[in-house]
Amino acid sequence: MIFVCYPKCSTCMKAKKHLNQLGLAFEERDISRENPTAEELERWIALSGLPVKKFFNTSGRLYQSLQLKEKLPTMSEHEMIALLASDGMLVKRPLLIKENQVLVGYRAEAYAALV
Repeated sequence: MIFVCYPKCSTCMKAKKHLNQLGLAFEERDISRENPTAEELERWIALSGLPVKKFFNTSGRLYQSLQLKEKLPTMSEHEMIALLASDGMLVKRPLLIKENQVLVGYRAEAYAALV
């Protein structure tokens, strides 16, 4: 599994602690240092079954400063993915990527179901 996170994020810290408590092995990836590529995002979005909009960190400063709430409805899926790939701070986190499953954000019950 790949655990894509921002180490300073309290939710990411909580999710990482939960993964460790469950004894699950994972590779940690700092989203601020290694931004997901457009190809990775396309694959993860397809695996998640979620719309692209669910991959945006809507509470982030960058999202708000770019006024994406108003702009996203007029953007194509390709444009949204390119925007997400441009800066990891736009991506909702944590992301947990398993073979054929992607979890966006942290929900304790979803993590517990991985065991």
